[in-house]
Amino acid sequence: MKHTFAVLVENSPGVLSKVAGLFSRRGFNIESLVVSETEDSSTSRMTIVVEGDNRVLEQVGKQLNKQVDVIKVNDITNEETVERQLCLIRVSADQSTRQEVLQITEVFRCRVVDIGRKSLIVEATGDEAKMQAIIRSLWPFGIMELVRTGKVAMVRGERNKGK
Repeated sequence: MKHTFAVLVENSPGVLSKVAGLFSRRGFNIESLVVSETEDSSTSRMTIVVEGDNRVLEQVGKQLNKQVDVIKVNDITNEETVERQLCLIRVSADQSTRQEVLQITEVFRCRVVDIGRKSLIVEATGDEAKMQAIIRSLWPFGIMELVRTGKVAMVRGERNKGK
């Protein structure tokens, strides 16, 4: 089962390596990892997606909590969340296919962020299912390059900072 951890950490060098190391030492491949400074510049938030056994990942979560630089660990796997990914796709689009590619980007509410003579760069945001659907739709035209962030997620509703 895929698990999503939201980890609040001290914003200092080496923290990312320590946290990622806990997963790799136990043989887990991190499927997605997004790290960024929070509203407080002294802290960063890590959103980590990893697939594995529930019991073992629960132990990893507990071990994360014991790390000095880790402030708080939340397994938000079963929480109601808002999730997004960002994807940039360079797709082949010459004069004969450009209009069709633009129609697809419209359907998915994507933005065209660069236009070349033989290609377009499309920016897409959404959940994982939407990203997969966009990629599948553009694949027949020839995806030349693809880069995407991992998942970022927030639990829905109001949350007290202290909880």
